[in-house]
Amino acid sequence: MATKIIPTKTRKSIKKQPTSFMRKIFLLLFKIVLWFFGASLFLVVFFKFVPVFFTPLMLIRAIENKTAGKEVYFSHDWEPIENISTNLQKAVIASEDGTFLRHNGFDFGAMQKAFKNNERGRRIKGGSTISQQTAKNVFLWQGRSYLRKGLEAYFTVLIELIWGKERIMEVYLNSIEMGDGVYGAQAATQHWYRKDAKSLTLIQAAGIAAILPNPRKFKATSSSSYINNRKAKIVKVMRSVGKINY
Repeated sequence: MATKIIPTKTRKSIKKQPTSFMRKIFLLLFKIVLWFFGASLFLVVFFKFVPVFFTPLMLIRAIENKTAGKEVYFSHDWEPIENISTNLQKAVIASEDGTFLRHNGFDFGAMQKAFKNNERGRRIKGGSTISQQTAKNVFLWQGRSYLRKGLEAYFTVLIELIWGKERIMEVYLNSIEMGDGVYGAQAATQHWYRKDAKSLTLIQAAGIAAILPNPRKFKATSSSSYINNRKAKIVKVMRSVGKINY
């Protein structure tokens, strides 16, 4: 039986093919990762100085309403933080993130508590700080996947380092959902109280903060007993927040 002899050059090319293919894949992945880090850093620096007029959540809600055959209502007015009542700033700290002024983006105690509460159901829920919520609202999509939570942590670190607390609060109060189709403090204050965000009273600010867990379901005015109880608790905590120093 004749033995087939493969030329030396052919044998070398066969060996090189897998190596060359893997190298191309590695270089492609490296370029994608490099592009992602560059783009994300650019966006974070960009939004440190430029108002955030539109977020992924706003688009998602518009699509949801359109698909459901509902009216696509959108109200959003950017206001600098000096035009937003300190009462609302205190209210969201009291209701959403009591350690906002002290932590570096993450409240590990709250995260651990949330993890234990959701361990049986294997759901990622709760424990998010204002910084994490801001990172999610501005740069990411809604959901509870580990991929999104990982990206949320990455963007949280970036905005804490580059933006600082005051800018985080400013973007947060201008981008979060505060009603069905209502985004940001100014639009919410106009929607619920027919006034400007700068003139919110203690109780009114607590009313907006109280509905944040589900702003499309709850109402800041003519509220249910559940929301009224939340308002009262938030007001109590607000009194202990003290002066806000960013």
